[in-house]
Amino acid sequence: MRIVSYSSGGERDYGFLVSPEQFVPRYFVEDALRMELPKNVKDLLSDGELLELVNSVVGKIPIESFSVESVHLEPPVPNPGKIICLGLNYLDHAEEAGVEPPEDPIIFLKPATALIGPYDPIVKPRIVEELDYEIELAAVIGCRCRDVEPEEAYEHVFGYMILNDVSARDVQFRGAQWIRGKMFDTFAPTGPSLVSRDEIGDPHNLRMLTRVNEEIRQNSSTSRMIKKLPEIVSTLSQGVTLEPGDIISTGTPAGVGLYQKPEPKLLEPGDVVEMWIERIGTIRNPVISPE
Repeated sequence: MRIVSYSSGGERDYGFLVSPEQFVPRYFVEDALRMELPKNVKDLLSDGELLELVNSVVGKIPIESFSVESVHLEPPVPNPGKIICLGLNYLDHAEEAGVEPPEDPIIFLKPATALIGPYDPIVKPRIVEELDYEIELAAVIGCRCRDVEPEEAYEHVFGYMILNDVSARDVQFRGAQWIRGKMFDTFAPTGPSLVSRDEIGDPHNLRMLTRVNEEIRQNSSTSRMIKKLPEIVSTLSQGVTLEPGDIISTGTPAGVGLYQKPEPKLLEPGDVVEMWIERIGTIRNPVISPE
């Protein structure tokens, strides 16, 4: 199952991809099932039986007139309760930064106001000089959980998407906390869809690629994560309730702009950042100025 959130004619809704180019809107699935679906993605994710019903009818509904290009794609989960991010979770990224990988994961949060869709523009704030990109595999929680063991973690993950952890390096490293350099509006492009766990298989064996203006910058694999998803979910759930729709972004590999050789290659208005993760798809975001 691949869930997309979209807007059209001033209204927002969600639907289900049946091909990279076509989708079935929520209300068509309601008609086919003769029952109402939750009005938001978070509530849908928590109902496993309903998801099975939806999956059984989506491919049987006529979809000739519903193309992805006819709507504006929004973040697949537009209103998560939490966006939890990990820092320095790839050995090669820690090496390029010249630091030792942490024994415990570095954790920070992004606000929901940072979210944008898979093709929306990243806005470079006036106060930011060093704008950077980070391709990351993001897991989305499906079932509410707390204090779960690693072997139970996957039961609580609905699926995956791409998240670009856009970062203002000059702001990030100005003080002891990273969060301000990570929290600006538009600093969390996500998508292109939310892909259910069964369609991905092993999340630690996915190729990942970042291009800036067609130049390859990051070329890696999720196999290089230091902390794997079962441990990440278990650690985060210790004393913290993870809820349907919560996003966990798992860190980035080497190749970010700040550490390009022989000199940094940071983002400027006019650049286009394209990110691809195997079996998930591609997001593509232009960089613009506030004007």
